[in-house]
Amino acid sequence: MNSEEIFATLAAFSQTMAAETIAGQSPWPALQALAQRIVGAKLFTILKTDLDAGVSRRLYTNMPDAYPVSGTKPLTVTPWFEQVIARKQMFVMNTNEEIAQHFFDHELIISLGCGSCVNMPVAVRGRILGTVNMLNEEHYFTEERVALVEHLRIPAMVAFLAHEGEADEGSGC
Repeated sequence: MNSEEIFATLAAFSQTMAAETIAGQSPWPALQALAQRIVGAKLFTILKTDLDAGVSRRLYTNMPDAYPVSGTKPLTVTPWFEQVIARKQMFVMNTNEEIAQHFFDHELIISLGCGSCVNMPVAVRGRILGTVNMLNEEHYFTEERVALVEHLRIPAMVAFLAHEGEADEGSGC
């Protein structure tokens, strides 16, 4: 994808997020469409991080049968946690073996044809909001594709903040 295509794709995302019709709709499909266009992902999920409660909550998935939007999973201090949550750095894996080493649900992930993964932390003003998780076939996330993922950082911040704004509006605050 060249620079002009990236800028056009980002502009389309910006217009979608700015439109009044987005109100009451989740920002996640727009972010997924952007990620698909820029880097591609078989499995795309959004996890919200709640450090106070010590859990992550799935807010969005493109595969609800395999990964439903419900419940929480505990945050435990692992090398993944240290890199993604504590240091706010991307975590990249490109083989089934790496997936199996880091994820308890590796058998399901691999059964979906996903043998590589990028977990991109989303933080604003030093506060971790969550992660954007993109999975694809083994060896998919080359250095070039990981560099393209960087174009999703600001749109992901916008989507998380829009989601938080919707939650605030719904709470009557």
